[in-house]
Amino acid sequence: MAVEYIDELTCSLGVTDLDKSIEWYQQVLGFEVIYRVDDIQWCEMKTGVSSANLGLSAVENVTSGGGATATWSVKDIDAAKTHLLKHDVKLDGDIQHIPDMVKLLTFYDLDGNAMMFAQPL
Repeated sequence: MAVEYIDELTCSLGVTDLDKSIEWYQQVLGFEVIYRVDDIQWCEMKTGVSSANLGLSAVENVTSGGGATATWSVKDIDAAKTHLLKHDVKLDGDIQHIPDMVKLLTFYDLDGNAMMFAQPL
């Protein structure tokens, strides 16, 4: 079974100060806040690209040069995980479940670039 995608892409970036970063992306790039979850220091913003959002996640240290993580929305994250395992894809742990929000699974390409599958709840 192939992975069934949803017409949505979220690129996630680590930031050291969520408030300042939100303000910067609003003022400099014209992005709009879709929602914000302070408990997990996460914000998702609408970009100028249809179906492509920017996710900001507060972290202690940001690697110089950044490091976006493409987060592909899928209909069934368990089926997507099974598909990855059949192809011997390296996973970063198991599926994370954030109640009433999303299920997430981080995996790596051949060069070690991180990507995620997300199943909105």
